[in-house]
This record gives sequence, C-alpha cells and structure tokens, in this order.
Amino acid sequence: MLENIIYGIAALITAGIPALYFIRTASREKAAREKLASAVAAGLTEPVSLHPKIDPNRCIETGACLSACPEGEILGIINGQAELISPTKCIGHGACQSACPVEAISLVFGTERRGVEIPHVTETFETNSPGIYIAGELGGMGLIRNAMTQGREAVEYIQRSLDSRDDSIHDLLIVGAGPAGLAATLQAKKAGLRYVTLDQDDVGGTILTYPRQKLVMTQPMEIPLFGTFKKREIRKEELLALWQHIVREAQISINTFEKVEAIERVNGHFAVATSKQQYQAKRVLLAIGRRGTPRKLGVPGEQSSKVAYKLMEPEQYQHKKILVIGGGDSAVEAALALSEQPGNEVTLSYRKEVFSRIKEGNRSRIEQAITQGQVRALFSSTVHEIRQDSVILNYKNEHIRLANDFVFIFIGGELPTAFLKKLGIKIEKKFGER
Repeated sequence: MLENIIYGIAALITAGIPALYFIRTASREKAAREKLASAVAAGLTEPVSLHPKIDPNRCIETGACLSACPEGEILGIINGQAELISPTKCIGHGACQSACPVEAISLVFGTERRGVEIPHVTETFETNSPGIYIAGELGGMGLIRNAMTQGREAVEYIQRSLDSRDDSIHDLLIVGAGPAGLAATLQAKKAGLRYVTLDQDDVGGTILTYPRQKLVMTQPMEIPLFGTFKKREIRKEELLALWQHIVREAQISINTFEKVEAIERVNGHFAVATSKQQYQAKRVLLAIGRRGTPRKLGVPGEQSSKVAYKLMEPEQYQHKKILVIGGGDSAVEAALALSEQPGNEVTLSYRKEVFSRIKEGNRSRIEQAITQGQVRALFSSTVHEIRQDSVILNYKNEHIRLANDFVFIFIGGELPTAFLKKLGIKIEKKFGER
C-alpha cells in the first residue's frame, strides 16, 4: 500500500514538472508577444545602433541571452526562438552574443529599412588602407565599455603587425583621447610601444560635450594598467576625474588641443601634420567620434548667435523660453536639464510621432516631464524659420509661432567622410549587417 502511494506521488511529480515548465514557458512567451506588440504599436521598432541579430536555424531556446542582458527584457522567446522584442532599448553591449552557447547571435549595424554608414574595417580593426586602424565610436561602438575594449584590442593587433623597431619613427600614432583612445594609449604604454596620442580637445572625447552631472551608463570592464572598473553608473564629472587619475598614475602622455590636419603615406610609413608640429609613425589608430560637424537644419536664421548645438552648463540658462530640437538621447537630456532650471519654459520639437531611439531611462523621465508640464512636446513638427525673438514651426499642417530666447539643435552629426575618403578609407552602409 505504502509502496503504491510512493509510486503515485512520484508519478505526480514526474508529470507535474513538465507541466509547470510548459505553463511557465507559455507565460513568458505571452509576455514577450505583448511587449513586442506594444513596441510595434508605438513605432519603437528600430534599434538605436549596434544590436543582436538571431539566426533561427541555430537558436536552441536556452534563454541564456535573456538572462545575460543587464538592461532586461530586450530579448524574448517567441515560437521557440529568441527575438528582439524591445529594439529601441538595446544599447549594443553584446552580453547576449557572449552568452549564447551555440553562436546564434551576431551583432549588426542598421536594419533593412535604416542604413548606418560605417568605415570598412577588418576583424583586426585595420581599414582597407593598410596601416590605418579604427576603434570606438567612429566604427560604431559608442558604448564606453565596448569602445575601450576595441581600443585595447586594436593596439594588441597593431603590436603583432610591427616587424621592426626604428627609434626615429613612432610605432603608433593615436588620434583621439576618448574611451577608445585612452584605452589604446594605456595598452601602447603597457606593450612598450613608442607612441604619441593627440586630441583636438581635452581628455574625454565626446564625454566632454555631455551636460553637467549627466549619468553615464557603463558595464564592468578591464582597463590596461589600471585593472577592473566595476561601477555600473557614474556621472560625467566622476568619469572624467577617474580618467585624469588614470593618466597621472599610469604616467601616459597625451597631447591635448592639437588637431590633426593631414595624414600622408611616405616611404612605407605615415607623415602626420598637426596644428603644432609634424610626426612620423608606422601605424595610425583613429579613435575619434562620428560627429565631424553637427548636422544643420538648413533653415533661415540658423546662423543666429542664440542657436547652439551642444549644452555644457544648463545653469547658465534661467527664466528663458527655450526650444530643443531632436528626438534622440542628447535632445531629451538637454530638454530635461534645461527644464530643471528656475523659470525656464522648455519646448521639445521632434519630426516623428514618437521617441523611437532613446534609452529607456530617458524615455521614462521625458514622459513624466511632459505629463507634469515641465516640458512641452511638439511631435511631428519641424522648424521653418528662426527669428530674433521667436521660432516658426511647421506643426499639424500649419505654421505656429513660439516666443523664444534660445534654440538648441541635436539632430546628430555628420560622419567625417571627406577626411576618411582622403585617407582612402572605404565607407559602407550597413543594413542589418556586421
């Protein structure tokens, strides 16, 4: 009798475990379908930058990619396959790719509908112009951790490519002192290379243009000659202070406020002319940003002194009527920072119907600010003319006039195509490709 009871309990448990599994799987798939449907309904289907592409013929539904993503709910399982269910929330750190046990995930740029221009580079970060390498934001890696990893790895490949030593010529000339350039400089020092690093501004690169106290999202990363950096969140000022500390402690040399004006190939190496002097180097690593120059609206009045393309100190603007133009993270963050200053009336103009390319944290904050009346959002609007005391917008098929003191334009930057083409570097447009 007892034996029968035990067998019965065992049978129930044996049957119950698969049932619970299928119930849980069905529940997760339902949630994933709802999230994907919500993204499609809101028009939030275009990834911001680098993002995962899943090979359905390889995916075996382990779910490792889902749990590996620190952003959460970016991927979901639908019809037994992993799928991108919150495309605009993906920030391209690549943890999902590393976690996949069957290599079913690749990281790609652009989509079938929206192409992204990227300089051509090999797996060793070398361009089609031999001896010139690219790492970081210029190559599409905007995330700090990924950019620093690329900077370090690029120098490792460059070191292997050097077959001789000539003390009269630098082994490596690094252009840019942002995340990729800083990591590359540290790795060059660690490897004992004869290097020089130049930046037309100061140490920090694009980070320098962020508003004060901007929260920078990071992931744990290895920094040459420093060790593991574990903080997941850090503000702009803290990050810049950390980098200055690393520069001092590692005793690396960075020539700031020195702009590269020309790079020419001479007798098997490179002659580099800057705003201050001439250099010779066997290899060149471009670790510069993608924004050669801010993209312009091309409307009357844009040359006015009240128009700016970056916001450094929001505190300088108080009791003003301000128009912010754009729908990306930079525009949203600027609108939020300006709305927090006393007496400001902030309007955000965006040509699309919804925010489609911003981080989830920014989306929540701007939606709350709009709901609470701190920011006025005019979707599906474009600028017609900028006047001395006002701005004329095209909004809902008519012209409206807004009283205005300042205009901030954040509609992206133009890739330094002319500079790259002069170096013979091929520019490719990626449509969901690596």
